[in-house]
Amino acid sequence: MGSDTANTQYPISSFGHLLPNIVRFARLLRDLGMDVTSTQIFDFVAALDVIDLRRREDVQESARAIFVSRREQLALFDAAFALFWRDRSSAHMPPANLGDPPRRRQRAQEQDRPMARTGAPDRRRQDDEPILDRVLSYSDIELLRHKDFARMNDDELDQVWQLMQTFSWRPSLRWTRRRQPARHGDQLDPRRMLRANLRYGGESLRLAYRRRKQKQRRLVVLCDISGSMERYTRVLLQFLYALRQRLKQVDVFVFSTHLTRITRHLQRRTIDEAVGQAVRAVDDWAGGTRIGAALHTFNFDWGRRVLGQGVVVLIISDGWDRGDPAWLGAEMERLHLSCHRLIWLNPLLGAPDYQPLTGGIQAALPHVDDFLPVHNLVSLEQLAHVLETLN
Repeated sequence: MGSDTANTQYPISSFGHLLPNIVRFARLLRDLGMDVTSTQIFDFVAALDVIDLRRREDVQESARAIFVSRREQLALFDAAFALFWRDRSSAHMPPANLGDPPRRRQRAQEQDRPMARTGAPDRRRQDDEPILDRVLSYSDIELLRHKDFARMNDDELDQVWQLMQTFSWRPSLRWTRRRQPARHGDQLDPRRMLRANLRYGGESLRLAYRRRKQKQRRLVVLCDISGSMERYTRVLLQFLYALRQRLKQVDVFVFSTHLTRITRHLQRRTIDEAVGQAVRAVDDWAGGTRIGAALHTFNFDWGRRVLGQGVVVLIISDGWDRGDPAWLGAEMERLHLSCHRLIWLNPLLGAPDYQPLTGGIQAALPHVDDFLPVHNLVSLEQLAHVLETLN
């Protein structure tokens, strides 16, 4: 699907939200050696308001005019545009003459390659690498983002871990009871007013205000590590470690037949050390599932310590519970009343034919604010968005 295709429709419905994909396309161009700035991205977004998005050639011409700064980049840009914005329903990819444009970045692997006598790194492998392969590698990442964790091999799980470390976790802010000085606030600050007006003989000529502080919401995660969750345990531990490294206000618990807190184990410097410490601390790994008993322990032993002050609770489980569903429902109700938001993440929810038919899920759902999947990278991105937009 080249740039000279006439009257082709721009497949907006094929890639979902437009703005995130524009940012990803800009990152692809940067990886291919093109100097793409934030200003150019904003200019392209503004250009989309004045062109017909249904005409693919108009969109491509606008993007080419904004992003391409040198003649030798034209072939590379056209090939990248055709591949990234291709019709996802079509598996055909027409050939493209990509040329050999210069690259702005050097890959980290070049540091490990042998040095020539002149002391410069050997770039023959880099120059011989087809640019189309580099573009396709980006497409592979897009496929990896949508692949179920349970169907990934070890190499793919390693790639997921690398991508997971780039996630930005910013839970929403909450208002605290404490106040801070502000130019415009809802309360007067008598002390600051007194100090500011001493020069005027005590006359209140200058006003000082204060307002309530804002603080990032804390997270509490309860993760199921029973036998039924074994296919997802490795990647979920990676997710919990990445989350703990990004956010300090996070408490992490795992459960199977009983509850274990692993927050301090996830503070290790490397993921291998953290997982090793966590595995040694848990004595019921891949055992049975007693969600109601685990929540009972959490509510009565840990609730007063880690809940309150607008805490958001994440429960990660497939809902297969061997205990009494009525007990699980009672503990879920108690937990729901003790936190600001209760989110249940189910890896099985990513299957198109999934239905919440188990007794445990049916007992828990009436007390859940959000019931979300956690089966691939896209679902984690969705979770990050939900946490960022909480009231």
